[in-house]
Amino acid sequence: MTESPDEDYRRAAVDLLGAIAYGELSAFERLVEDAKMAPGIGDKIAIGAMATAEFGHLQKLVERLEQLGADPAEAMQAFRHSFDSFHAHTAPSDYYEGLIKAYVGDGLAADFYREIAAYLDPETREVIISSLEDTGQTAFIVERVRAGIAEDHRLGGRLALWGRRLMGEALTQAQRVAGDRDSLTALLAGGVDRPGLDLAALGRMFARLTELHAARMAELGLEA
Repeated sequence: MTESPDEDYRRAAVDLLGAIAYGELSAFERLVEDAKMAPGIGDKIAIGAMATAEFGHLQKLVERLEQLGADPAEAMQAFRHSFDSFHAHTAPSDYYEGLIKAYVGDGLAADFYREIAAYLDPETREVIISSLEDTGQTAFIVERVRAGIAEDHRLGGRLALWGRRLMGEALTQAQRVAGDRDSLTALLAGGVDRPGLDLAALGRMFARLTELHAARMAELGLEA
């Protein structure tokens, strides 16, 4: 079993892995629901493939949690209320909103976790980075959204507003996840033997997240 001699660090790594793992589980469940709204069988297959990829990512995170001596279900449970509340507040009203949420919302969360993963040990960081990789299916979302906007230009305005709302909700969620757990706050603050984020670095991090969000919206043909 690979374990850090610093128990505070180990707790932070377990918390971060638990948060990401529950996020992957939520994404899997949500995509299964989104597939029900898909207009055709081809779309259902594509969304199903995305859900399968999310579950594959979850298994890697569970394995790493076990290597760190943690109970994966317990580590994930700590974030259940926060994630479930976020998804309840951002439930899509139709198929297109579900696609935007999968691409923009999940993309922003992945960017945030990549930023934090930079402060972890190489093995844990690699597991997190690989669990957040785009498996290629998101190209399907870009194609579908652009096609939908081409057919109905009014759709673009509505989805742009939806994307902005997701941005605000996702940033609030990211700050809540980091702030609600003392171990993650300490991880970001750093220590004598570990670099951390000061206020200026934190500001630059959120600026990068905003820029990446704008790039995703532009790829969809939407105004950020």
